Amino acid sequence: MWFGRGDATGVHRSGRWWRAGLAVLIVACVVVPLSAAVRPEVPAPAPARVAPAAPLAVRYAAHRANAAEAARVAQAAGASRRAAALRELAAPERHFLEFDARGPGATAEVLGDPRTAERIAILVPGSDTSIDTYARFRRGALALHAKLGPRVAVVAWLGYATPGTVSTEAVTPDRARTGAAELRAFLDRLRAYGVPGRTPIALLCHSYGSVVCARAAHGLGEPGPQPRVTDIVLYGSPGTGYDRVAELRTRARVWAGRATHDWIADVPHARAQLLGVTVGFGPDPMSAAFGAHRFDAGDGSHSDYLEPGSTALDNLARIARGQTPEVPHA
Repeated sequence: MWFGRGDATGVHRSGRWWRAGLAVLIVACVVVPLSAAVRPEVPAPAPARVAPAAPLAVRYAAHRANAAEAARVAQAAGASRRAAALRELAAPERHFLEFDARGPGATAEVLGDPRTAERIAILVPGSDTSIDTYARFRRGALALHAKLGPRVAVVAWLGYATPGTVSTEAVTPDRARTGAAELRAFLDRLRAYGVPGRTPIALLCHSYGSVVCARAAHGLGEPGPQPRVTDIVLYGSPGTGYDRVAELRTRARVWAGRATHDWIADVPHARAQLLGVTVGFGPDPMSAAFGAHRFDAGDGSHSDYLEPGSTALDNLARIARGQTPEVPHA
């Protein structure tokens, strides 16, 4: 929340911003959003059927072949942009643990070898990420993997239908509920894909993806035979839907970072019930009251966290390696 300043002027100003912010959320929920316009769905084949314990080389080849077939189907349907994106995904060097070209698409592309990696970093994207925009998501994964080196595998996980930035779904938790269930299921499948038990995993969760990770956090980090989530990183987050870290009920370390020029800082950190729908995601994860470990995310914008040479990328890599990142300047 934006309340709590010690002077009357600050309280008045906070209340004004709260009312204005809530008005924006109400408008977002009653106005037909730009990104919700009806779009014809591009036809696509069903995902490749691969046995869970199949060798990774077999799995990778099957998903590349499926992407190539999906590209042919999309091209025949006149969806040239989708077809071009799918042809890139079908390239010989691409390695997908999971792939589905239907609808907005779902992928779990791995950089490095998850079977021998000392650690694994899983990127969870925010809004407006789909097969059509996947190239920009992958660029961030490539930059992170280059920074981490071969001992840490990186998974670009697009396992849920992300909301549009300008849409009702972007200010409500519905997509996050589905995404959290899919993320937990993916983590459970890693053993079948050859990832050794107890391999440390860091979830790096951007923007709306931080809402997904927060909902998936319950119980993660507990000792056991499954690969273990040691760190959950919320960056560029609009909030999580929870008031404090303790409510996530996880033994993983929870981190929060926000770049100084990220517009998400101006999003109202509030939560309200409107016509039975939860709108907004509550307190700012960067606030002391939320209780996350904060790290320095530099001076970039909302889309710059994984830019090569950036402070944010340096510190995200430190966390993924199990190291201590730099803290924000006072």
